[in-house]
Amino acid sequence: MSNTNRAVEKLQGKYDSAILDVKQDRGDWIVTVKKEYLVDVLTFLKQECKFDMLTDVTALDYLDKAEDRFVMVYQLTSVPFKDRLRIKAPVAEADVTIDSATQVYASANWLEREVYDLFGIIFKKHPDLRRILMTPDWEGHPLRKDYPLQGPGREPYKGRLS
Repeated sequence: MSNTNRAVEKLQGKYDSAILDVKQDRGDWIVTVKKEYLVDVLTFLKQECKFDMLTDVTALDYLDKAEDRFVMVYQLTSVPFKDRLRIKAPVAEADVTIDSATQVYASANWLEREVYDLFGIIFKKHPDLRRILMTPDWEGHPLRKDYPLQGPGREPYKGRLS
C-alpha cells in the first residue's frame, strides 16, 4: 500500500484549507472536505486529475452525533489511471443542504435524487430534485436512523441504532 496518492497530493496543494481529513482505508483514499468546497473539489478532480467517472453517491446518518449528522459520500474513478478516490462532505442536521454535483458529473442526477428521497438531503441547483423511489406523498425519509421502523405514523425507535 502506498503512502501517497497523486490526486490527493494535488488536492492538498490546491485546496488545503477546504480539507478536513485525509486517510487511507483498505487501499482506498478518502478525503473529507467542507461542503462549501465540494463542487470546486469535484471539478478540480475531474479536470486536473482525470477522475472522469462518478460511480456512486450516498449518505451516512450519524444520528447520535451532535453536529454534522449526515455525511455525503462521492465515489470517483479515474479510468485512465485505474484509480479510485472517495470524497466525503459533512452536512449538519440544522442545514441539510449541499450543492449538487450534477454540474460536474451528469451521473449525479439520479443518485442525488435517491439520497434526497431516502435521507432528505436537499441538493441546491439540482435540475430535477424530486422523489425517485417513494411516492410523491410519502412522509419522511426511510434511511434516516430516526425513521419509524414500522413505517410512517408509528413511534420512532427510541434505542441506539448502530
